[in-house]
Amino acid sequence: MWVNSEKFKVKRKFSEDIETEEILMDSKRLKESPDSERERLEKPIGENVLRIFLVFIAVVLVLLFAKSFYLQILNGTYWRNLAEGNRMRSYPIEPLRGIIYDKNKIPLTTNIPKLDLAIIPADLIKETAYKEIVKKISEAIGISEDAILSKIEENKGISYPIVIAEDLEKEKAIFLEAEFNAIPEIKIQKNSRRYYEDDAVFSHVLGYIGKVAPEEVKEKNYFLNDYIGRTGLEEYYEDLLRGTYGEELTEIDNKGKTQKILAVKEPIPGNDLVLSIDAELQKVLYQSLKSKLSRMSTSKAAAVAINPQNGKILALVSFPSFNNNNFIKGDSEYIEKILQDKNYPLINRVISGRYPSGSTIKPMIASAALEENIISPDKTISCPGLINLYNSRGNVYWTFKDWNTHGIVNIIKAIAESCDVYFYTIGGGYGNQEGLGIDRIKKYLELFGWGEKTGIDLPGEIAGFLPDAEWKKETKNQQWFIGDTYNTSIGQGDVLMNPLQLTSAIAAIANNGRLYQPQLTESAQPKLIRENFIKEKNLEIVRQGMRETVVSGTATSLGDLPVKAAGKTGTAETSGRSPHAWFTAFAPYENPEIVITVLIENGAEEGGISVAVAKEVLNWYFKP
Repeated sequence: MWVNSEKFKVKRKFSEDIETEEILMDSKRLKESPDSERERLEKPIGENVLRIFLVFIAVVLVLLFAKSFYLQILNGTYWRNLAEGNRMRSYPIEPLRGIIYDKNKIPLTTNIPKLDLAIIPADLIKETAYKEIVKKISEAIGISEDAILSKIEENKGISYPIVIAEDLEKEKAIFLEAEFNAIPEIKIQKNSRRYYEDDAVFSHVLGYIGKVAPEEVKEKNYFLNDYIGRTGLEEYYEDLLRGTYGEELTEIDNKGKTQKILAVKEPIPGNDLVLSIDAELQKVLYQSLKSKLSRMSTSKAAAVAINPQNGKILALVSFPSFNNNNFIKGDSEYIEKILQDKNYPLINRVISGRYPSGSTIKPMIASAALEENIISPDKTISCPGLINLYNSRGNVYWTFKDWNTHGIVNIIKAIAESCDVYFYTIGGGYGNQEGLGIDRIKKYLELFGWGEKTGIDLPGEIAGFLPDAEWKKETKNQQWFIGDTYNTSIGQGDVLMNPLQLTSAIAAIANNGRLYQPQLTESAQPKLIRENFIKEKNLEIVRQGMRETVVSGTATSLGDLPVKAAGKTGTAETSGRSPHAWFTAFAPYENPEIVITVLIENGAEEGGISVAVAKEVLNWYFKP
């Protein structure tokens, strides 16, 4: 549309466009209008205000850029991982514990599959009705609500499943899985339970595993569901047996429900352990002791057998024993009964008991006397059944009795008949016969491994004790008398050791002077502690004396074994109680394969039980 004016033609696209004259009229009207009307119109922004505004915008942009740089560049990995963590969850996969076998690869432990009910505390506690869920769990498994709630509260930061109820029956597990299928924080897990074959027979060797304690989770990098070795080989070889956890990487939704499994890293099973223990020999030794003790007034005993050629343990039994499977099951009534038992079934008496040795010390005293030339093999001593000590006026002030009158004896007969007078004399000296004295006695007993731990691969070993004049002065404020030396020479007084120390020492006599560290694993290289500390000719004399013990001495009941054996009996007196009964032996005499020691606590008065046990075992071991 075109509009004419006096000088120009104006093209108008729309009828509502402003006319030129209208603009001029508005301008004229504005000039003529009052001030109040003109103030209604917007005034232009000042330059200073505009500059401040631009600076503000620039600062904001710089801050936004810096924050973006910090979040995306400097901390990008952190936030990326955090975002991934919101949709991915890593769950540990339990490894199978290593199997323990005897020397013939007979399994002594197994891992039995089991079904457990587990919850994820960090997720479950976020549920608005989680206490109602806990109530349903409690009703389903028979565990109190308070116990479950307490476990959740204590572990509310944990985002992997922790076990609430273990070893469920299959039907129960199926029911629970269906009941709580809609709740992703509750799972039925497939795990394994440790099982011990012949439980009490091997309990002091194998030990048992127990639930990990909260402090061990932090200190030793365990999970709350883990079990850890508590005693025996399970404890000693924990790092070897436990294995390495695997990992399941799972994608979850915002409610924690599994969407899909992204990756699986398989667990590495624990290493198996092959022992030097002969399972059948162990059972024979256990049953023999159990049978004998059932007819006695004592229930405490210990027995151990080793290979003298390398120090390997062939059998190890301690009474009373215990059922280690009940510890795995968490049988609180049984566990409390064991803990309250005054006979202390959990103590491994072979390595943790400390006893006077009685006359079983005599082969070591004889070896020391021969080595120090205190006595010759042919030298004889008269035994009237006692030794009298006289004061300066010629009066008897102390008498040391023998258990029998032995007459004229040399060292072989003295060992065979266990003549106390002979060992009083060569230990402490009497009349014109020089004695070893306590310092040399202690020196040689230490060479045989007494007074210190043997180093066996079991926890809980306690070293024996060897007294001397300095110790007596410091602890009792008394001087050392010759009577103290006499008592030590026959294994009485303050000398203490355990059955394993005695067995290792006798093994060194049997194998011609090599003291080995006792070991329970078949694959470990034998560890020689020392050798050649007693001359072979002297050890041969001592062995003859131990052989004569079986032929004509205090253990003639072993004379009809399938092989020739040598041994030494011992009766160790205890304060106010019946003496301990000892017997230690090795066989075959010419080339020993086994050394066995049997201790019956407070059982000496019931007659020859320790010898009878050793005979049964050796008869079985060497049966045609």
